[in-house]
Amino acid sequence: MSARDFVEKDYYAALGVPKDAKAADIKKAYRKLAAELHPDRNPGGEERFKEVSEAYDVLSDDTKRREYDEARSLFGRGPRAPGGGGSGFSFDLGDLLGGAGGNGLGDVFGGLFGGGGRQQARGPRRGADVEAEVTLSFADAVRGVTVPLRLSTPATCDTCAGSGAAPGTSPTVCTVCSGAGVTSRNQGGFAFAEPCTACRGSGRVISTPCPRCSGTGTATSERTLTVRVPAGVSEGQRIRLAGRGSPGERGGPAGDLLVLVHVTPHPVFGRKGDHLTLTVPVTFAEAALGADISLPTLDAPVTLRLPPGTANGRTFRVKGRGVPGKTATGDLLVTVEVAVPQKLSGKAREALEAYAAAAPDDPREHLREVAS
Repeated sequence: MSARDFVEKDYYAALGVPKDAKAADIKKAYRKLAAELHPDRNPGGEERFKEVSEAYDVLSDDTKRREYDEARSLFGRGPRAPGGGGSGFSFDLGDLLGGAGGNGLGDVFGGLFGGGGRQQARGPRRGADVEAEVTLSFADAVRGVTVPLRLSTPATCDTCAGSGAAPGTSPTVCTVCSGAGVTSRNQGGFAFAEPCTACRGSGRVISTPCPRCSGTGTATSERTLTVRVPAGVSEGQRIRLAGRGSPGERGGPAGDLLVLVHVTPHPVFGRKGDHLTLTVPVTFAEAALGADISLPTLDAPVTLRLPPGTANGRTFRVKGRGVPGKTATGDLLVTVEVAVPQKLSGKAREALEAYAAAAPDDPREHLREVAS
């Protein structure tokens, strides 16, 4: 990328966010566009995908974003000669970026181009992040599990090892730009640095391109990764695997793999943070007289002792039978639900009628007192 390209490119417009957008909004906009434009889903969106990735690489880094904003503020309207047009005054914008003697504004752009001045305008670039999805059972999400994940993503070409040159050959230094990747062009009294057309800004010339990747150094590859999902993940959580995304450009580091987790609901258990929830039906006799009842868990059954007079809807806590957390394991929250029988046998009806006659208390007595 030339200095002129850098000044004129609007990364905020590329992501569709305002200049005062927060980091979270920038990240959200990038993920949405990256998912829409990824070459696997949208073969025609490769250039736009690269543009969005380049914009996010700058705006997601606080230091790079500040340098970019400063540069846009300083040169946003283009370089101008003192005294207005027609003076014949000429300068090379690259000189302002740290050309002669290292003075100028090289520090402003150095972090974005991988170095100061025109010599390193096409330095290494980090690869794009790759997103994938995995669906887990409720129990696996709670306990943790290792799953295979099959991906079809850009990867370093294994035929040329990423060099872009056919086996047995090597790239050569561009003789037009002497490997700088940029050349100078005079126009209307100004001198602009722009990508070298002979090597397309790479500083290298590949005489015999690799037959598989056509000289790009990357090729779509099917690969299977073994992903360890930690215990306690929840629906919608993302797991980041550093360096498992798209390969970097010109020797840059690879991006990350972001795995979006989906969890299948459980027919019995629910979840509240690090706690598991369970609703248990009990009989009226068990609630009134007290009882020991057996409960299922995701590990082994446990016994819960109901005290006499347990009210409907009361919740009991079983320690350490929940979801593993960062510092401790959650609990199992058991809510009691008194089951009312829909049909009664003759003996059961007689027993209940005898109980109703013997019961001394009226649970609605306080309501009558209010009405009177």
